[in-house]
Amino acid sequence: MNHKQTMKAVVYRSKGCFAIEERPIPQLLDERDAIVKVTCASICSSDIHIKHGAVPKAVEGVIVGHEMVGIVQETGQNVKKFRPGDRVTVNVETFCGECFYCKKGFVNNCQDKNGGWALGCRIDGGQAAYVRVPYADNGLNHIPDNVDDEQALFTGDILATGYWGAKIGDIKENDCVAVIGAGPAGISTMLCARLYGPEKIIAIDTNEKRLALIKDKGIANTVLCPGSKDFYQTFLSLTHGRGADVVIEAAGGEDTFQMAWQLARPNACVCIVALYEKPQLLPLPDMYGKNLTFKTGGVDASDCDEILRLISRGELDTRCLITHRFPLSSAMEAYDIFETKKEDVMKIALYMDEQ
Repeated sequence: MNHKQTMKAVVYRSKGCFAIEERPIPQLLDERDAIVKVTCASICSSDIHIKHGAVPKAVEGVIVGHEMVGIVQETGQNVKKFRPGDRVTVNVETFCGECFYCKKGFVNNCQDKNGGWALGCRIDGGQAAYVRVPYADNGLNHIPDNVDDEQALFTGDILATGYWGAKIGDIKENDCVAVIGAGPAGISTMLCARLYGPEKIIAIDTNEKRLALIKDKGIANTVLCPGSKDFYQTFLSLTHGRGADVVIEAAGGEDTFQMAWQLARPNACVCIVALYEKPQLLPLPDMYGKNLTFKTGGVDASDCDEILRLISRGELDTRCLITHRFPLSSAMEAYDIFETKKEDVMKIALYMDEQ
């Protein structure tokens, strides 16, 4: 497959420590595997959670990265949908397609030993030149010819997260939708929420530059910065005095969970897309009578083919999120920028060095 035996990879060594190492190029381990030559990967906030030790299932020594696109290099004999040379996105979820949960579309809860979020967490991921993808017929998706790598890059993770968050919110035409968090996951959620024809989308964040981007690109109808004394009154005036019909929490901040249910009107749906590093309090006495529905959990990335069709038709475009580009050999510099939020970073595209 490749004349070299090793490749550069970003590795989770221990809590607080990521590093670039030379690792063996992965090989097929199962007849349903595929080996993908990664052309472009990205850094996700979930990678930072791993670094901080906030993902208990993460395995020390694992190659990180779960957001990537590439070219199929090799397939096991039972891979039917893909062949070498195919351009593909890689799904954040590993799923067998046959268990109780997979058949219901809840692929995050796949009962396989490597089911759910495995790549870059429990098994080696894609911030490397090559990645082994188990259950390749499920974990890969064909990239349309008119879609480039950067258009497709976020399909398997944050765009799937946004699509899932909007989908479970059961958004209806003329709803008022509030999205807390103007980061990549929040923006992806707003873009997907627009597909349902809501009356308005209200973006809420403390980062004025991110809100300016959202306003400039027309991603939301209105942007609000919490903290001012008239924040809640302004929000109520934008939602007919009732509160939002759907609130999607994509920030994972210190107080954003509480804000989410407070912004919801009675009988609304509150969707938690964010990943928290600390437990959250559900103050049932305070919300008594609001009759809220909460929907939570990890992304079920089962709609990637549809997402790619929407990208191909020009209905979804997340390229505005990419603010920085680095070669993989400079990944530690890229991580420093991303983790410390320097240079107004949103998302970073990591391009593979020639191997």
